[in-house]
Amino acid sequence: MAGPGEPAPGQTTTARAAASSSGPLLVHSVTDLRTHLDALGPDVRRAAVFTMGALHAGHLSLIRTARDLADHVIVTIFINPLQFDRAEDLATYPSTLDADLERLRELGGVDLVFAPAVEEMYPGGVPQVRVQAGEMGERLEGASRPGHFDGMLTVVHKLMSLTRADVTVFGRKDAQQLALVRQMVRDLDLDVQVVAGDTVRENDGLALSSRNVNLSPAERAEALRLSGALRAAHRAAEQGAPAGEVLSAAEQVLAEAAPDVVDLDYLELVDPVTMRPHRRGAGAALLVVAARVGRTRLIDNTEIVLRPRS
Repeated sequence: MAGPGEPAPGQTTTARAAASSSGPLLVHSVTDLRTHLDALGPDVRRAAVFTMGALHAGHLSLIRTARDLADHVIVTIFINPLQFDRAEDLATYPSTLDADLERLRELGGVDLVFAPAVEEMYPGGVPQVRVQAGEMGERLEGASRPGHFDGMLTVVHKLMSLTRADVTVFGRKDAQQLALVRQMVRDLDLDVQVVAGDTVRENDGLALSSRNVNLSPAERAEALRLSGALRAAHRAAEQGAPAGEVLSAAEQVLAEAAPDVVDLDYLELVDPVTMRPHRRGAGAALLVVAARVGRTRLIDNTEIVLRPRS
């Protein structure tokens, strides 16, 4: 059996070879998507990467991983209204389909793009039946963005079903999203492999995000406090510091931020599976941070290994 990151035994490249040099096939309707998938046959392994568009190098990294895992790669582009708790955030989210398609054409290896309208995904309006994220979805990002993770899981479940994905790739930067998707797959017995893609950063360390374009030059400089805080915490952990000192190292960096620019939401050491506060004295943890920089909300995280006290 293939493990995470490994192609399925005996997979072919038949479907991959069908991808046109002019770019991936674009479909907007569920009917057209199903027609395309029906024509693939039962032995084609399908990978899907779910996005809201405004594609950047982070998305492209996930797609490259997907290409290595399957015969047929599907990218979805859908700005999901269910996961926005503020109408102004939905209204200002960038819609760049033409540019996204060009980036995918240049990248190569994407066979299909599914870009439905809201009415196609939710033909009866707001769906009555949704996936609930539970307690994990009420903490951290969920506390600041009520209902966000319910909306995210609902659309991910729909897209997993619609694309008939054998494997999906999610970025580690959205750590709570990744943990919740994995929990949903376990709890609902979904036959989908969830693979994590590494966070992609700009040269100065800022984690790539579609929202980075909204930062002014001054705000962008202050946004580097987030990744700087994570690096400081990581160094402290490598030197054997306990959890409290690891957090303090990060807090010291964030304390230097301009208070009128950076509004810290949370900085917390959590269990990477449950996203609950890390209570063990040693072992793997995740340091997560979120802040509003100007009017732009940014998140980041880093893996921390706490050493046993001698």
